[in-house]
Amino acid sequence: MIRRGLGLVLVVLLIGCSEFDYASDRALREASVRSGTPASHVVESGDTLYQIAWAYGLDFRDVARWNDIDPPYVIYVGQRLSLRPGGADRQARADGGGTSGSDGSRGGSTAIRSSAPSGPVAWQWPVEGQVVRRFNANALGKQGITIAAEPGTTVRAAGDGEVVYSGNGLRGYGNLVIVKHNERFLTAYGYNRTVLVSEGDRVSGGDAIARMGSAGNHPGELHFEVREQGSPVNPTDYLP
Repeated sequence: MIRRGLGLVLVVLLIGCSEFDYASDRALREASVRSGTPASHVVESGDTLYQIAWAYGLDFRDVARWNDIDPPYVIYVGQRLSLRPGGADRQARADGGGTSGSDGSRGGSTAIRSSAPSGPVAWQWPVEGQVVRRFNANALGKQGITIAAEPGTTVRAAGDGEVVYSGNGLRGYGNLVIVKHNERFLTAYGYNRTVLVSEGDRVSGGDAIARMGSAGNHPGELHFEVREQGSPVNPTDYLP
């Protein structure tokens, strides 16, 4: 009985620890910067740190750390962000100063509050429909699943979280919503006809966040992705 109790405590501790950013996790993520990723990105109007990290297949925490950016992750139009470990010092020397620009003297700035829940995600399907494209870990570009349903169908948050991106600035995703569920998981919802939420909104699992649109000649499709610590994972491994 004592041994079983100790085992249960160990499992609980391991589950709780999985939400934190350990150095070993960071090393694995940083080592997986995919080939072809540019060394830096110049911030444009409307960019957010989450969107930039998503576009390059990186974890937002890594990009923030490489550029000495603290929560709430304020970035500035024209700022050059390093997309490599250890790039902040090199970039600071090139720019003649720090990269985070917290004095507010640079052009427009963008920040997202960090209020996502810290507990596990109570996953649910974003829409009821048929999976017409399954996850392929070797696919080039977007890695997720495609769910078919009637155009205009309500797209719902797959779990509690915070909207960290809402817009059409990522090529190939159409009108896109990205939700941060905790420090480990992000989800993305693409090809929407209409977006119903704004950056910074808090949502609960099942809340309406968009209306389903279409993808090219395929009307009524939702592109859905789950990323764990910045890496695409198979959504169906998590959905009930």
